[in-house]
Amino acid sequence: MGITRSLGGSLGTSLGKAVAPHVGRLAPEVTAGFVREALHRAVTGVGPLPGATTVAERLLRHRDGDRATAVTDVIENHVRLAGAQGFVTNLGGLVTAAVSIPANIAGLALLQARMVATIAALRGYDVDDPRVRNAILACMLGEDAVRTLVRKRKLPAPPMTIATAPAHDPDLERIMAAEVTSALLSRVAGKKMATSFARKIPVLGGLVGAGADGFATWQIGRYADRELLPRALR
Repeated sequence: MGITRSLGGSLGTSLGKAVAPHVGRLAPEVTAGFVREALHRAVTGVGPLPGATTVAERLLRHRDGDRATAVTDVIENHVRLAGAQGFVTNLGGLVTAAVSIPANIAGLALLQARMVATIAALRGYDVDDPRVRNAILACMLGEDAVRTLVRKRKLPAPPMTIATAPAHDPDLERIMAAEVTSALLSRVAGKKMATSFARKIPVLGGLVGAGADGFATWQIGRYADRELLPRALR
């Protein structure tokens, strides 16, 4: 997985920053509203994927109430799912970018939001609380991005503080959704450019996509695990 991490990481990140301002033309439907809807579906469930609370309850039963082990299960399961969709949506290089970029973004947004929301539910947070949903979006940005935004005063605090704030800030919800949208576009566009170098070997492009998406999801899961500390369970 080291090769795919490297290709999908450093190269994808630098390319993503370069092409992110233009990728909206490839994925015009990917907006802040799209990300909010992905979060809603991650919490409530969509198609064959049950919602975050349901997943948390099932895992707790399976693990006899061991929340720490259940959180590990959540991260591992979603890393596998992210890797699988990353493989499928990165087989065609730039030729299929107009289709695969929106599909890849949709898959990542849903899976990463569902993973973080399930971790939040396991830690005793009410995932229907708008403050907690803002914290979920913050976790999806990743630790480095959150630190940068806090330093620039675009975010008031890290996810844990956002989740437990005295009141919900509607403006923060708008800002968070926009930041997550931008981050997803940049990551996926950069990875698409990286995988295009292997377009003559389609399976290699899929492997790079799988490794990059899986690793990014693992990083976000570990950040949520560290940041969303357990709350008192009633």
